[in-house]
Amino acid sequence: MADGLTIGQAAAFVGVTIKTVRHYHRLGLVAEPERDSSGYRRYRSASLLRLVQVRTLAEAGVPLAEITDLLDAGPERFAATLDDVRRQLTERIENLIASRDTLHRLAHGDRALLPDRACAVLDRLADLGFGPDYVATQREALVLARALVPTIFDSFLTRLEHSLDDPEFVELTKRGWEARSWDPDDPRIDELASALADKLLANRELLATPAGFQRQPDAAARYGLVNHHREDQLPSIARLNVLVEAHLRAAGIGIPHQ
Repeated sequence: MADGLTIGQAAAFVGVTIKTVRHYHRLGLVAEPERDSSGYRRYRSASLLRLVQVRTLAEAGVPLAEITDLLDAGPERFAATLDDVRRQLTERIENLIASRDTLHRLAHGDRALLPDRACAVLDRLADLGFGPDYVATQREALVLARALVPTIFDSFLTRLEHSLDDPEFVELTKRGWEARSWDPDDPRIDELASALADKLLANRELLATPAGFQRQPDAAARYGLVNHHREDQLPSIARLNVLVEAHLRAAGIGIPHQ
């Protein structure tokens, strides 16, 4: 032992692999010991200390390229550099947590594209007896709303949440979805549109949109893509929505014109 340790012994003492020790040598982080008379490199206490320092900093997240300068720095610079590494690690941890959360959401369908509050609305729809086709259509509309009209997304969710607390509105909405099988000229659509508009107007404050959104030159296009999603496949629903919007405009609600 007086003659020092072999590379295998040094690696074992420090808690790394021989490959890691050699990698440190190649990068110049740890100087290679001189060979003894037998041709073996022998690691003594100074080399082991350097290996421990390098291993500790590397495990703490310090980039290998910065370790030599760090170990050769004075106390103040050493402390400042460690603070910077700590900040970088915090950012990396936050990014990893965000990535983990995204993977979790991907494993749970809607949660990859929608916040928990919107997912709760979709769960509520299912609990209230809306079928999977309706829930799927609303899911798509919410995804579009979040992407295309983010400034009114929260107020849109508030209106939905409030509507789902009203049993009469829930029944009218279910009837509206049933209307997809009706003829577009069915007179029941006019009656249903009037009833739906009256329900919405009972809470006018929930229908207000931010003035900034109304002033956007593409506000009507964005609104239409969300509120008229899939209507090209459902002509009776398209007519129902047009009539509801007409009632709301007549009552002074600023619904964008496409």
